[in-house]
Amino acid sequence: MIRLKFWKKIPLTPEEKKERNKRRLLAVTSGLLLGLAFPPIPFPFTLLLFVALVPYFFAIEKPEKLADLNRITYLTAFVFCVITIYWVGSWTPEADPFLMIGGVLLLFFNPIFFLISSTLFYFTKQVFNRKVALFLFPFFWVTYEYAYMLTDASFPWLTLANGLTYFNSFIQVADIVGALGITLLVIFVNLFLYLAIKELIKRKKQTEYSFRTITFTSTLAFLIFVLPLVYGFNVRSNFNLPEKKIRVGLIQPDLNPWEKWKGGNLWDVAKIYLDLSQKAVKQDAELIIWPETAFPVYLMDGTNEAEVDSIYKFIRNNNVYLLTGMPDFKTYFKKEEAPFDAKHSKKTDLYYTTYNGIMLFSPHTRQVQRYGKMKLVPFGEHVPFADVLPFLGGLIKWEVGLSGWNKGRDTTVFNVPVRNSVDTAKVNALVCFESVYPDFVAQFARRGANMISVVTNDSWYGNSSGPYQHKEISVLRAIENRRSVVRAANGGISTIIDPLGNTVAQTKMYTTDFLVGDVWLENEKTFYSKNPLIVPVISYVVSLFVIGLFFLNKLKKFLKI
Repeated sequence: MIRLKFWKKIPLTPEEKKERNKRRLLAVTSGLLLGLAFPPIPFPFTLLLFVALVPYFFAIEKPEKLADLNRITYLTAFVFCVITIYWVGSWTPEADPFLMIGGVLLLFFNPIFFLISSTLFYFTKQVFNRKVALFLFPFFWVTYEYAYMLTDASFPWLTLANGLTYFNSFIQVADIVGALGITLLVIFVNLFLYLAIKELIKRKKQTEYSFRTITFTSTLAFLIFVLPLVYGFNVRSNFNLPEKKIRVGLIQPDLNPWEKWKGGNLWDVAKIYLDLSQKAVKQDAELIIWPETAFPVYLMDGTNEAEVDSIYKFIRNNNVYLLTGMPDFKTYFKKEEAPFDAKHSKKTDLYYTTYNGIMLFSPHTRQVQRYGKMKLVPFGEHVPFADVLPFLGGLIKWEVGLSGWNKGRDTTVFNVPVRNSVDTAKVNALVCFESVYPDFVAQFARRGANMISVVTNDSWYGNSSGPYQHKEISVLRAIENRRSVVRAANGGISTIIDPLGNTVAQTKMYTTDFLVGDVWLENEKTFYSKNPLIVPVISYVVSLFVIGLFFLNKLKKFLKI
């Protein structure tokens, strides 16, 4: 680290170097603790989240410059990212080089968004003082987490609440405050522990300290930790599962995703699905769910009639519905009719869109309900900001052809009648990565969805942390909305999660398997489902207020008012 003065490098003094290295060590420690708290590392380590940011708060005590604060934050976030989302590049022997490049880019790009919180912290110190900045910091962190969810490059995998899914009783409060509210609670616990420890250190050094501060801050940390637990124990003790339910069969074919997209005999693939589905039907499944992109073709384009007919024959003979991930497309004869992101075929002079979609096949009609994935994986399924800067779209493109999907436009709810009942399963169907977005899933609940399904293919990433983290994120979606969640995954983990976030049943990774179970249908909406933006809006108001005051002060100084 160097300081610049009139473009000349001024070396740091030994004392300054020592202080710099101390801050770096604290930043790395926080990054390590955050990473070790996340799944699939088991439960006792989950509790590290409640102390993980304490070293970080010590690291940002003395730096006065924004650049220094942001360096500390970036280092913390980078270590956190490397431990937790190292798997994004796949790193399997068959992995596409562009996926690896995308994974590396994400590791360096992701920590940049963490700088929102430290920048707002700096602004607050300039406007008020350090004490006020500290107390507002949790809101700044939530501002970063939600802001990241809104961008075209969003990958909000590291929302702090996602690390607490093994601590089931604590996260029951998500049905009120959601994942971002849990993040807020976690950071306040860290903050008050930091303030208590800081006073204890003063006491040990025999410098002026406040016993009242130690008592007050440690008590606040304790209460913020315990009160959600009391609520969680109460909910778990008194919650009654809904009487309405549907029997669901989840199909896990364990197809090699790289080989599947290279082509081959489509009928062989269909036979695997149909054989496993027949076994699920024998266990009284009413709704069969296949994973994401079950077939590597546009099945309904009119060139795969034999496979389509075999599907309809199966569902008619067994009187079952089939919900499946499937590549989908739509053509437009006129440019005016096509959406702004439609592609143009010079050969046919038609405009078209392609989707990583979901289809519902009914035994009673040939009309297919459709949904197109709305939240695409940056650098994986699309290149961020390519809509605005089209040339970016050609920079990264998987060999398997998955990087050019269009974004879906509508939160479709699929209707599946329950056999021998007047009830209907109203299915919120998500494609893979979409399950990471709390308020997005809540939209489906507000539209009447009474169960959540996720079709996914995590097999791209090997037996890494990724599939286990992805499965655990669904636990939060179940609790937030008090909806059962079912996941059909190509190579695992397929699972059934109840409205309390308990994993009722699940498959093992990389096995050809099927899972059948009862899924509860809940129509009542939680407070969070109806009001998912309370915590992020409060955080945004606080942040915008600080930003406004900061720049107003700058303007006053500039105008010398």
